Amino acid sequence: MLTFPGLIVQASWPIRIIPTAAAPDDNHERAGNNGVRWFKGLGAKDVRSVPLVDRASANDATLAQSLRAARLIYLVGGFTDYLGRTLKDSLAWQAVLEAYRDGAVVAGSSAGAMVMCQVYFDPSAGQVVEGLALVSNSLVLPHHDTFGKGWAARLREQVPDVTLIGIDEQTGTLNDGEHKSWNVYGAGTVTLYRAGRLDTHGPGQAFSL
Repeated sequence: MLTFPGLIVQASWPIRIIPTAAAPDDNHERAGNNGVRWFKGLGAKDVRSVPLVDRASANDATLAQSLRAARLIYLVGGFTDYLGRTLKDSLAWQAVLEAYRDGAVVAGSSAGAMVMCQVYFDPSAGQVVEGLALVSNSLVLPHHDTFGKGWAARLREQVPDVTLIGIDEQTGTLNDGEHKSWNVYGAGTVTLYRAGRLDTHGPGQAFSL
């Protein structure tokens, strides 16, 4: 058994890393291997980076089956829009959703967290794009304490009915799956922008979406 903030994972769980967001600048192997090393450093035994780098591989049945059998799936950061468009309506994402419905944990950092929302902000184009909708009525502002908060004013005007979730660096939030409550872990805070209000939640605190 291994633990990281808010989550207890059996060492034998199949863990799969999706490095797609790092593919445009050929960093997917490095990013995927970093994820593998991190989880193995926690004691995980079955950790692999899935070579999902484009639409063709996103629709590869063998890769999709590897994701479907996983108990924890992690999307690394990188190019947000590339990740979102590569996964959307693909066999790979269908497999992730099937694994999730069977109880798997789906997590991501930076771009990986952004695309899982109802919509995401594509900084390269300055546009709001339809996301993968694992988390409804939401849009993540990553690295909130550094640059993410700079997007908030513009996005509150563009998508006023969507909850903006600002997540500081070295900080995460995990849904407990049962009570629909989100708990904050790490060094920073999670800031919610909704209904004209701004609410901040620190480590150990919970909120609902």
